[in-house]
Amino acid sequence: MQITAAMVKELRERTGSGMMECKKALQEVDGDMETAIENMRKSGLAKADKKAGRTAAEGLVSVALSDDKKEAAIVEVNCETDFVSGGDEFKAFTTEIAQTILANSPADIAALNEMTLANGKTVEVTRQDMVAKIGENIQVRRFERKSTDGAFGSYNHGIRMGVLVELSKDDQELIKDIAMHIAASNPTCVNEAEVPEEMLAKEKDILVAQAKESGKPDDIIEKMIGGRIRKYLAEITLVGQPFVKDPDQTVEKLLKSKDAEVKSFIRFEVGEGIEKKVENFADEVMAQIKAS
Repeated sequence: MQITAAMVKELRERTGSGMMECKKALQEVDGDMETAIENMRKSGLAKADKKAGRTAAEGLVSVALSDDKKEAAIVEVNCETDFVSGGDEFKAFTTEIAQTILANSPADIAALNEMTLANGKTVEVTRQDMVAKIGENIQVRRFERKSTDGAFGSYNHGIRMGVLVELSKDDQELIKDIAMHIAASNPTCVNEAEVPEEMLAKEKDILVAQAKESGKPDDIIEKMIGGRIRKYLAEITLVGQPFVKDPDQTVEKLLKSKDAEVKSFIRFEVGEGIEKKVENFADEVMAQIKAS
């Protein structure tokens, strides 16, 4: 059967694959469009499986809010290069996933992967198709979905960082200021009550060991430790930090002046915690020369 340009065009539109790949797929099945699509899907899955082990530490963070600001979702989707993360297709995929989480409240990544997007395909099938088309490992890494009786607001620092803030009332200007502060200062939690006990105990052990090196008496060491712990808590808690736009006041004082309270926050930075493979360019070139 003759493979026409119109057939190739249709297959390209339906799969998003390249022209030559579409033509070859049609030739292999004598022009059977549905079989060609099925085979390309299978091939795409195989490609996705092969790329799944490759490090994906680039990507985007996207936030979705309901109209009344009572519901919110934040998601990180990873790829291998900033070239892909800056592309319109990847941005649209990440944005739609955030909206899907907001609308459907999936329990986890597995449940999210089974949900259907606007293209009629599931998140997982769409991801696999993108891997086959783009040629990079793409992963939906993590997300949070929250509700409040206050209000949510957000701030995106470029495409690599997103901050979601839950405030006791709907003051979007204040929420944005707090979110910008969190992006810049990276607090561990809102206040001292939220600091994990094991984290505080570990820090205290370190401070005690340092203080004992001074040779001072135990009662003096105890006072030294007390002061240093207070300083440490101020540094890691949101309310204890100096407000980035006005360092003369703490975030706590700012919130009190606005009669507001931060109930929670989420800060996602692309790739945090992912160990990147460091390539030595000279070694890479030499390896390619030897291989050839």
